[in-house]
Amino acid sequence: MTMKLVESKVVAIREIHETAIVHPGAVIGRNVVIGPYAIIGENVVIGDNCIIGPNVVIEGWTTIGEGNRFYHGGSIGCEPQDLKFKGEKSFLVIGDNNIFRENVTISRGTEGGGLETRIGSNSLFMAYSHVAHDCQVGNHVIIGNCSALAGHVVVEDRAIISGLTGVHQFTKVGKMAMIGACSKIVKDIPPFVLVDGNPAKVSGINVVGLRRNGIVSEVRDEIKKAYRILYRSSLTISRAIEQMEQELQGSQEIDHFIRFLRNAERGILR
Repeated sequence: MTMKLVESKVVAIREIHETAIVHPGAVIGRNVVIGPYAIIGENVVIGDNCIIGPNVVIEGWTTIGEGNRFYHGGSIGCEPQDLKFKGEKSFLVIGDNNIFRENVTISRGTEGGGLETRIGSNSLFMAYSHVAHDCQVGNHVIIGNCSALAGHVVVEDRAIISGLTGVHQFTKVGKMAMIGACSKIVKDIPPFVLVDGNPAKVSGINVVGLRRNGIVSEVRDEIKKAYRILYRSSLTISRAIEQMEQELQGSQEIDHFIRFLRNAERGILR
């Protein structure tokens, strides 16, 4: 147990195991636990109330918010697995109250992706999952066991990616979408839909997820109409968007659905 007087004159209590290696330049918040054989690098910032498990390595220019928990064996802020990376200064930013289970790996950014990987708050990363360089992961996301996000992937809030799933680089996964286990994702996944398989196919609306996230029945009905226009007609995406704008009532969810379709650079899964 170590104690240090901080600028506010409040004593910060930390529990750092004697076998852990913490660089003197690292910034460690209050009530942080660092387990046996963990390694904390020089440019790491760890917020209050975090728990760093045994054998976790946190390196690079990594900034971690409050209340995060890292189970044993994780590699956080490691160098990108990208041949274009030449050792440039790049960053990983993590929000609050995330859980990173055993042996999770998260890479920093590269010059080609703005030099930053970013993870929001209140998400669960199950054992052996991987978040590659330059990914942008939202809030309340679940990444299943052994699933991997390739470089530059965007995952919006409250999406669920089940175990053993691979997501191709530069792909986007929309808000509240749910991807089944063992899926192969090579195109953008619109918000609110269910996806499964290899090759992956869209199988419907994530009705259970919408209900759990408090989306009212009137909006759920509009989302179902948008889904039918997109997936049950023979319209192109641009024509489907026009029909949605003409026929559907405005809501944040429908506006987001349409905006996602307009910005789908890799094309959407249909």
